[in-house]
Amino acid sequence: MIDLSRFISPGTGVWWGQAGAEPEPLVRALLDQAAELGPIGAFCGLSWNQQMVAQLPSGIRMVSYGALGELRKLARADQLDIVPCHYSALPRLFAEHSLPVDVGLVQVGPPDAAGTCSLGIGVDYVADAIEHTPTLIAEVNQQMPDTLGTPRIPLSRFAAIIETDRPLAQAPERTPDAVDRAIARHVASLIDDGDTLQLGVGSLPSAVFDALSGHADLGIHSGMISDAVARLVDKGVITGKRKEIDPGVIVTGAALGSRELYDRIPTLPIEFRPASYTHAPVTLSALRSLVAINSAIEVDLSGQVGAEVAGGRHVGAVGGQADFSRAATSTGKLSIIALRSTAREASTIVPSLAGGVVSTARSDVDAVVTEHGVAHLRGCDLAERRRRLIAIADPAHRESLERTGGTA
Repeated sequence: MIDLSRFISPGTGVWWGQAGAEPEPLVRALLDQAAELGPIGAFCGLSWNQQMVAQLPSGIRMVSYGALGELRKLARADQLDIVPCHYSALPRLFAEHSLPVDVGLVQVGPPDAAGTCSLGIGVDYVADAIEHTPTLIAEVNQQMPDTLGTPRIPLSRFAAIIETDRPLAQAPERTPDAVDRAIARHVASLIDDGDTLQLGVGSLPSAVFDALSGHADLGIHSGMISDAVARLVDKGVITGKRKEIDPGVIVTGAALGSRELYDRIPTLPIEFRPASYTHAPVTLSALRSLVAINSAIEVDLSGQVGAEVAGGRHVGAVGGQADFSRAATSTGKLSIIALRSTAREASTIVPSLAGGVVSTARSDVDAVVTEHGVAHLRGCDLAERRRRLIAIADPAHRESLERTGGTA
């Protein structure tokens, strides 16, 4: 096991990559040695690391941009500090040392003949944080694929290295159900051939991609991609031919999917770019064909979106939703919020958002979609927005929504 005491001491701030790019052996070493290292601050984004959640020592205080994946359990246990920020703000927060940035734990692919390594499937905030991190410790994983789009890292940049040959963590997957597919059909009806899409991962985004199989020349510019993207590439639907920038190229920051997706990446037209590019306003404003498709926990009767809090607890994040929604509605083509009309039998179309937490402003939403239809909101006054949103709520809740007031 690597001795981290050479690099980490009380008060040190440590960050590491997220999802399938999380350097789990290094994180495990950090957890095991936490008592000797002293109190430290740590930053991670989306995590599937169940060991970290089950065994987080009291000497480590976690901070993240949201309660995503297994981090939701830390949020419930009051062991997670959340910085509510747009994903586009992360590069600046690292640059200003507002986030832990003394030591970075990264997972990279094997070095090439020149002794340089790829960040593989997890470029996102990692590439930006590296620029401001004096000490980097690497897990060199033989199974991390080489990716294009971001400069490679020389081995000399790492203060220490461990070598592994392990499968990358795969994204949890739920098969889309009938409700997902109904929502997806409505979303697909709003998309034209040649549009450039931003879409997340999960069962609903997967259903949306499947519903687009009859479209042509779609482009992708998104913070993350899943297996569904590869399926549409194979069908000739995603070509990126009409993208205003990066034509013919899928641009993303991270891949969250199956082993099959990770194995396919070197053969796909994908470039992995840092958040300072994928989410930057100057980049997004160049995509006039941008359609942003995002999900939500709830939407109020004026069109405000809540994507962070449910039941009084953090279960999500602002993430890149506001970045892409603002760009799509102002300089792009369309900003869509898609969600199921109910959750645990309660309406997700609500008079007011839980805790008053607004993740995306109503002015940045052009359309809201549920399995019951599409509420077109662009150009509508508040009364008309209220009427249209109630019309796509679950029928069992429409009468009660009619009797309530909305957010002014």
